[in-house]
Amino acid sequence: MTPLERFLDPASVSLKICGVTLAEEGQRLVQLGVHGLGVNFWPKSKRYLDPGRAGWLKALANRILRVGVFVNADAESAIKLVHEGYIDIIQLHGDESPAQAAPYRDAKLPFIKAIGVGSAQHLDQASDYGASALLMDAHAPGVYGGTGERFDWNTALEFQRHHPKLPIILAGGITPDNAADAVKTVHPVALDIASGAECSPGLKDFDKVEQLLKATQGC
Repeated sequence: MTPLERFLDPASVSLKICGVTLAEEGQRLVQLGVHGLGVNFWPKSKRYLDPGRAGWLKALANRILRVGVFVNADAESAIKLVHEGYIDIIQLHGDESPAQAAPYRDAKLPFIKAIGVGSAQHLDQASDYGASALLMDAHAPGVYGGTGERFDWNTALEFQRHHPKLPIILAGGITPDNAADAVKTVHPVALDIASGAECSPGLKDFDKVEQLLKATQGC
């Protein structure tokens, strides 16, 4: 199986640690057996990684799913990073519409669409993107993730009932204290965690990462 196939395998719950900025932390995540890492290519993010400093990602190919996070970005630039071997999959984490996702569909590239969920209405167009998976995060206009805020997981459950074949990645306010509940309540294909696995923005707390791994494994 490819890293993406393993990550989206519904037989288990994967863990994605987002906002990774350092090569040594990427290597440590691989050693621990974390399934995916996210790097934020949005310049306004507290966890921004300049693409010019992202060469270390290439050494992680086929060892962990490498997700590039983009916010209202130029599609050509994002696709280029896939073709050049920096990342495996694109995560659209901005205000992109289904029509604006067309370049990724046309290029036949896998992508994740993140949606900030404040109510069920925010998910009205979610199935129209043609995404490989849908990431549900807390609704935070203009912030685009990493807020540590949680949304009502019942909204995710209701969406799953109507769209059982669309993989759901759960984000927003997940910590070692509630990760097991998130798994049991929502049964997502993966948990996506940034602030809940950090000492400070962009610096990971590996004790928390290990606790999160145990939660996804039902330990």
